[in-house]
Amino acid sequence: MMATTSDPGGTASVTAAVREGEYGAKVTVVEPGGAEFIPLADRHGTPLALFWTWMSPNLEFATVYVGVLGVLAFHQTLGQAALAIVLGSALGSLSHGVLGARGPGLGVPQMILSRIPFGFRGNAFPAALNAVTAGIGWFAVNSVSGALALNTLLGLPKVICLLVVVAAQIAIAFFGHNLVHAFERIAFPLLAVAFVLAAVVIFPKMHSSAAPGGGGLGGFLITLGAAFGYAAGWNPYASDYTRYFSPETSKRATALWGGLGVLVSCVVLELLGAASATLVAPQGSSPTSAFTHPMPTVIADLVLLAIALGAVSANAINVYSGTMSFLALGFDLPLALRRAIVAAGFGTLGFVVALFALDDVSTYEDFLLVIAYWIGPWLGVYFTDQWLRRGHHVEGYLFDRRHNPWAGWVSMLVAMVLSVWLFSNQQKYTGVVPSANASFGDIAFEVGFLLAGGLYWVLFRLQRTEPDELLVIPD
Repeated sequence: MMATTSDPGGTASVTAAVREGEYGAKVTVVEPGGAEFIPLADRHGTPLALFWTWMSPNLEFATVYVGVLGVLAFHQTLGQAALAIVLGSALGSLSHGVLGARGPGLGVPQMILSRIPFGFRGNAFPAALNAVTAGIGWFAVNSVSGALALNTLLGLPKVICLLVVVAAQIAIAFFGHNLVHAFERIAFPLLAVAFVLAAVVIFPKMHSSAAPGGGGLGGFLITLGAAFGYAAGWNPYASDYTRYFSPETSKRATALWGGLGVLVSCVVLELLGAASATLVAPQGSSPTSAFTHPMPTVIADLVLLAIALGAVSANAINVYSGTMSFLALGFDLPLALRRAIVAAGFGTLGFVVALFALDDVSTYEDFLLVIAYWIGPWLGVYFTDQWLRRGHHVEGYLFDRRHNPWAGWVSMLVAMVLSVWLFSNQQKYTGVVPSANASFGDIAFEVGFLLAGGLYWVLFRLQRTEPDELLVIPD
C-alpha cells in the first residue's frame, strides 16, 4: 500500500511498499515478494562480493565473441581492437559502479530507481525495453553459446544441450537473489582457471599479421560501441545486487568492486577473443569449437565446460533482473511468489527464442549495438537527473503513482530516434551520416547519451516543479 502525507514543514512523504516475508541470507529458500523495498532487518552482504558476482557472468563465450567481432567483422588491427575494447568497457564499467552505489541507501532494484527521472508511468518505457533485452534477448544469446559448447564437448543433440542449460538458468533465477550471488561465487574459480589456461595457450600463438585492419575510424567506433554495449548491458541491473546491503555500506566500495568485476572480465576475455580471431580454425567450425581448436584436448574440454557454466552464470542474472524490470512496470501481482513465477515465464520465452537461433549467431553484432542505442540515452537522462536533483529528497518518488514527469521519457525517446536515424551503422539499418560516408562508423550511443542529457537539462526546467518527497518505511 502507498500513502502520501505532508509533514508540518510542507515536505510530502510516501509510504514504501516493503517486501514481505523473511529471507535474510538463506540460499535454498525462494526469495519472496517482487521489486519492493528491502526491509532493513533483511540487509546483508559486503561490496567485495560484487567482484565475483560481476566477474562470473562475463567469463563466457559471448564476451569472447565481442573481441572476435572487432577483428573479423569490424576489421581492426589487434592494437586498434584492444584500445576500443578497453575504452568501451571502461565507460560501461564506470557507469555500472556509479549506478550500483545507490542501491544500499534506497533499497530497490535499478529499474525502480529509474522512476525518479521517468515517473511511475513513463518508466514503463525503459523498464519494458530492459525486460525484453535481459529476460529474452540476452537469455537467448547466452543460452545458444552454452548449448553449442555442450554440443561440442559431449556430442549430444543441440536441443538437448539447450534444455540442460536453460533448466539450470531458470532454477537459479527462480530461487532468487541469494542463490544468484552464491552461484556466481562458486562458479568463479572454475571459470577463472579455465579462461586463464585458454589465455596461456592463445596469446602466444596469435598472429598480428592476420589482423591487418582496414576498418579505419569507422570500424574503431563500431568496436567501441559494441564493447560499451556489452559492458553497459549490465547497467540496468546494477542496484538489483546491491539493494540488500546495509544503508551504511560504503558507496565508494560498492562502486569500486562492482565496476571492477565488469571491467576486468570484459577486457581480458574480449582481448582473448580478438587474439583468437587471428588463428585459423577448420572450415565449418562453430564459434565455440573455432575458439577451442588451438588448445590441447584437456584444456579445450575444460574451456567448453566453462563456456556452458558461464552461460548459466550470465543468464541467472539476466532472468532475475529481467524479472525485476518487468515488475517495475507496476503491475499489481498479489501472489507471494510473483517474482519467482515471472522468472520462470521469462526463462521459457527465452528458451523459445534461443531454439530458433541455435544455428544462427549472425545477429549478435546488431544486438550489441541496439542495446547501446537505448542504454546510452537512458543513462544520459538518469545521470543528468541525479545531478539536477542533488541535495533534494527524491526517495518518495519511487512509490508515488502520481509522480509522472514527462521530461525524462521525452528526452530519451527523441535522443534514441535522432541518434539512430543519423548515426546507426549496422546490418538492418544504416543512418544518414554513415550512408553518406561508409567509413564513418557508428556513434549512435555517444550521440544518444549526450543528446538525451542535454535535452533533459532543458526540459527539466520546463516541466512542473515537484516538491521533495520523503520515503516512510513502515514498522
